[in-house]
Amino acid sequence: MSYCVVYQGGEGEIIEKKSRFIATVRPVESEEEAVAFINEMKKKYWDARHNCSAFVIGEHQELTRCSDDGEPAQTAGRPMLDVLLKEGVTNVAVVVTRYFGGVLLGTGGLVRAYQKAVQEGLANSQMIEKRSGFLLYINTDYNGIGKLQYLFAQKEIAIMESEYGVDVRMTVLVPVERKEEIEKAVIEHTNGAAGLEWGDETTYAVIDKQVQLFS
Repeated sequence: MSYCVVYQGGEGEIIEKKSRFIATVRPVESEEEAVAFINEMKKKYWDARHNCSAFVIGEHQELTRCSDDGEPAQTAGRPMLDVLLKEGVTNVAVVVTRYFGGVLLGTGGLVRAYQKAVQEGLANSQMIEKRSGFLLYINTDYNGIGKLQYLFAQKEIAIMESEYGVDVRMTVLVPVERKEEIEKAVIEHTNGAAGLEWGDETTYAVIDKQVQLFS
């Protein structure tokens, strides 16, 4: 299973008929975090006409909220939320701040402006894909280490750690859906001589070509 989240938030700004739309994107883990972030943005941009918001939380985008903050109904919050849902991103909150430029945009213009601002904010944020996997601990002798290193390179399995003592203890990260495949391959490549121990399921992502584990 995998899902997309914001790793590092960002900002984006557009101008529509002299109105400024400033989108601020931030990763959040709970509704409380999202609400605190929205209130923070309202304080920061206290002099703006509107601070519209939307957030999505949960691996399956279970929790969603949005606010038009004084804009005509369904012209800001919901269109912003639709962008987040369409992008398949979760655990994210966005506030779009509008400084009114004196020219009315109409309902269609507002919808497009708020959506465009969110897209700009997401484009300036760092997105990552979180996946589920297991840590596999392998004890092998020095004759088996080369074979396993070759195996994991061929199958694109990340070696997280190698400890060299009397024997070698390797820790590798195995995607959840490849657990049986990799266990079978290790047994075959070491003729059953390696000791295998599975750890708990964990969440991970590849960030800047490096594997990072999440608690």
